[in-house]
Amino acid sequence: MKRLGVLLATAALALAACGSGGSGSDSGSGGTAAANGAPETLRIGYQLIPNGDLIVKDQKWLEQSLPGTTIVWSKFDSGGDVNTAMISGAIDIGLAGSSPVTKGLSAPLNIAYQVPWIFDVIGDNEALVARNGITDVKGLAGKRVAAPFSSTTHYSLLAVLAEAGLSESQVKILDMEPPDIQAAWQRGDIDGAYVWTPVLAELQKTGKTLVTSRELAQRGKLTADLAVVRTEFAEKYPKALDQWLRQQDRAVKLTRTDKAAAAAAIGRQLNLSPEEATRQLDQLVLLDASEQRSADYLGTPDAPGKLAEHLRSAAEFLKTQQKVDAVPALDVFQKGLATKELADAFAGS
Repeated sequence: MKRLGVLLATAALALAACGSGGSGSDSGSGGTAAANGAPETLRIGYQLIPNGDLIVKDQKWLEQSLPGTTIVWSKFDSGGDVNTAMISGAIDIGLAGSSPVTKGLSAPLNIAYQVPWIFDVIGDNEALVARNGITDVKGLAGKRVAAPFSSTTHYSLLAVLAEAGLSESQVKILDMEPPDIQAAWQRGDIDGAYVWTPVLAELQKTGKTLVTSRELAQRGKLTADLAVVRTEFAEKYPKALDQWLRQQDRAVKLTRTDKAAAAAAIGRQLNLSPEEATRQLDQLVLLDASEQRSADYLGTPDAPGKLAEHLRSAAEFLKTQQKVDAVPALDVFQKGLATKELADAFAGS
């Protein structure tokens, strides 16, 4: 039922987008071009993750910087659902974890999108939590453990089980979105879950954290929340993408210059107190534009960064789990990084 609901919601988004432009609608942008060369409509798929994207949404910076464009924000529960929306053309820019982006750039999906921005490097905000009494990962044998399939936490869960010498068949892995995970935990229907904040924080109140994604990153399994932009949109509306990137950079810098204001904005979006929003924000590693362009992350047009290597490493792992058909060459992931667009947006800065 969940997948049917996703498809129906995606179809509704696509119909709404097509209808917004009337007879002159441009299917590649969700609307006709405004006078300044920006799209009439910019459709964004966001998730409830305490990073700069929620600050941009809360402060309406895109609405201010693109006054001739209608900004449509649509909430998604996982990167797998964002991929579905991208395939249908229902959104222009979205947030997805590194695992679903890896799948998106691999066969059979081969989604025509690129990564222009890293929302965050995942740290303690994603973790595997089990009910008290289960003291280590091996204790999950025969238990019911939930994660949103095709997400970064699904990738991390499979990696953790492999490290512990457990096969997928030895654990009953359930495909659930974060809100469903929280409800199932409260009912006692599951024994553990690998999930992200804010649901993670609720599970940690009564469960035991077995491993965090920060710990996995230290062991070579880095995960991140990434922005994806449809290649067609990026090519047709570079100035709009420039503005989007600049507002994301502005949000990251606000977390450093006025964390209280940043946390307040995130708290409003997540219905959290400023204190809890600050705690969750501190669990992530946020990168400004200069850091994004470094060799460790997106890199430059002449020297794509190590993020491409991390994505290919994820593809290798996903191939062993039969989640992708084949492991693409490294240059597929390097071409999947929108390094030129990032460099152009901050040229001279």
